Amino acid sequence: MDNFDISCMKEALALARMGWGHTNPNPMVGAVVVSPDMKIIGRGYHARAGEAHAEVNAIHDALRHAGSCRGCTIYVTLEPCCTTGRTPPCTRAIIENGFSKVVVGAADPNPRHAGKGICVLEEAGIKCVTGVCHDECIELNRPFFKYISTGRPFVILKMAMTLDGKIATPDGSSKWITGVEARSRVQQLRRLADAIMVGGSTLRCDKPGLMVRDPENWTPQPRRIIVSNAMDEEEIRSYFPDGRGEKVSLDSPDEWGKLMEKLGSEECMVLLIEGGGELADSALKSGVVDYVEFHIAPMLLGGRNSIPVLGGGDPGALADALRLSQVRVTRYGTDIAVSGYTKE
Repeated sequence: MDNFDISCMKEALALARMGWGHTNPNPMVGAVVVSPDMKIIGRGYHARAGEAHAEVNAIHDALRHAGSCRGCTIYVTLEPCCTTGRTPPCTRAIIENGFSKVVVGAADPNPRHAGKGICVLEEAGIKCVTGVCHDECIELNRPFFKYISTGRPFVILKMAMTLDGKIATPDGSSKWITGVEARSRVQQLRRLADAIMVGGSTLRCDKPGLMVRDPENWTPQPRRIIVSNAMDEEEIRSYFPDGRGEKVSLDSPDEWGKLMEKLGSEECMVLLIEGGGELADSALKSGVVDYVEFHIAPMLLGGRNSIPVLGGGDPGALADALRLSQVRVTRYGTDIAVSGYTKE
């Protein structure tokens, strides 16, 4: 691979990110069309589930600008589809428009389809190159990769805490621990989520709307899932008069597993858990959490009875600690976010 290939794939990745939160349960995909004289003549991305895929949009853009794609190269972040779903296969559009080369960032994670799109293109005499910016293309669609291979949602645990690990005062007060920039990041995560989950105590203390508020006209809004044994449907409806608050009880890893299967069957690709501490501990111990993002504010709350970021029973040894992989540290204003995966 050369610098030009990398540059084109990075542009395709930037285009793919424009579909953030709109494509579920499909992946975010971007594509660029490059002419034989190495000029980008077409750009496209998958804008919404059920609509045209990135390759088709890029081809249409190229045809508007150049009139033809014959002999061109298309760079695409994910292997082109070769089966008919809500839309026709992208491999057909690539073949019919006379492309000579396809550059792919990552293979399709679906075991039923993986590599088949490449085979279809190569059988048509089109040169295929794979693995350009592979890690970045994988990272972009971690939720999709899990969902399509397991049928379960990708679970993000997001928590906001003080430097000494507290999420609230003893009476439950917690607004606001983190600043505006960190809360903007939470809005970004909510846009990606198909459902947001909180515990009953968090709902009573914070009264969160559990909605995407930036932008104001965001649709569709994520589902709201409240985990509680004590709250009844009437109390939950008092917080959500629109009736879109769903109550569940999760008292064991088995119940967590059944809920994940149910959400997956309902095309919930991303579940965002926003607290509190007991719920966070339960989710982690059940093994359903894939990605952790803790926002840490530069403040010290103190107090033995202040509420810790993780509840639950006491560990037996330090060896029982969950260690994250691919750890990343990000600055949001004066706050710091530490994130990573719970599994390699």
